[in-house]
Amino acid sequence: MRKPMLFLAVLGAAGLLWAADPFVGTWKMNPAKSKFSSFVAPKSFTVTFAAQENGVNMVQDILEADGKVIHRSVAFKYDGKDHPVTAPDIDTVSATNPNANTIHYAFKKGGKESYKGRAAVSKDGKTFADNGGGKDSKRQEFTYSFFMEKQQPEICAATHSIRDDRSSERPFSS
Repeated sequence: MRKPMLFLAVLGAAGLLWAADPFVGTWKMNPAKSKFSSFVAPKSFTVTFAAQENGVNMVQDILEADGKVIHRSVAFKYDGKDHPVTAPDIDTVSATNPNANTIHYAFKKGGKESYKGRAAVSKDGKTFADNGGGKDSKRQEFTYSFFMEKQQPEICAATHSIRDDRSSERPFSS
């Protein structure tokens, strides 16, 4: 009885830590509810946020309609300053969060803004909408509206660990 209670207590504490920033977690695009102008929707889009002081580590994995894979990785604070991005199509991102459930951001390539937008988590914390737009490499305007759904971490029955896309397994101490 003691181990299951400890397990639940640790799980609850972990949930409280993750709840501090409602974006923290792994999110997948719902293509049926997402909308795009002047470009073909990606086949899949997954974004993972992990908490850091006054900001997040963010990893994006996109499978475009033509099969091209884009991987982006960045650690940024909500300070409005440019932070370097590891990605083939953008160099920096700046972000602010006017409230706990909203992020305003701008991505740049070569010092010029490529696109900007606003992401907002729903009150129940299960979805977020990411709306924005910009200009492509041919300077053609585009807009997008990603509808993202939060993915639940899996608990490994054999090791009593949380397994999710933010890390490998994180064991619970007993």
